[in-house]
Amino acid sequence: MSTTPRWFTDMKDGHSEWYVERFRTMAAEGADLGGEARLIDAIAAPGSRILDAGCGPGRVGAVLHDRGHTVVGVDADPVLIAAAREDHPGPRWLVADLAELDLDEEPFDVAVVAGNVMVFVAPGTEAEVLRRLRAHLRTDGRIVLGFALDRGYGLEQLDADVAIAGLELEQRFATWDLVPFTDDAGFAVTFLRVP
Repeated sequence: MSTTPRWFTDMKDGHSEWYVERFRTMAAEGADLGGEARLIDAIAAPGSRILDAGCGPGRVGAVLHDRGHTVVGVDADPVLIAAAREDHPGPRWLVADLAELDLDEEPFDVAVVAGNVMVFVAPGTEAEVLRRLRAHLRTDGRIVLGFALDRGYGLEQLDADVAIAGLELEQRFATWDLVPFTDDAGFAVTFLRVP
């Protein structure tokens, strides 16, 4: 089993730089890039500790930081972390593989896993990613993750991995703005709880 994230094996050279510039351009044009962060802010108590897992260039964690939360963002891609540090000072941005996550941090209240992160981790490491996230959360903490369902990792496997990781499935929606989930949905936002 490879432990190299799909982000590195499936993408062409220069993809990370393209991704950074894409979101910088969208932000400059006034695009709404904070939808996931608004949802997390709504479910988190003021001043919560939030782990932005697979943070990319920091767009979600930056909004959460601006709303008064303590944010630590992690991503395996050093190009994305460098962009997060440059564009969004304030949160801690760290290079780390989610399948090997071992932060010296107080427990988090919430982990947000936005941007299709679960379909970019190394195949076969998904349960370990969830287990490592769980290890960084307080009891009764929550993980909220969202990903497209047409990328080779689906809900049946996710639900099996949730059980392996010792997490509880709380709710599922079709979008980050809480459209109800249906069997024909192409995207899923899943709420998990640490028992």
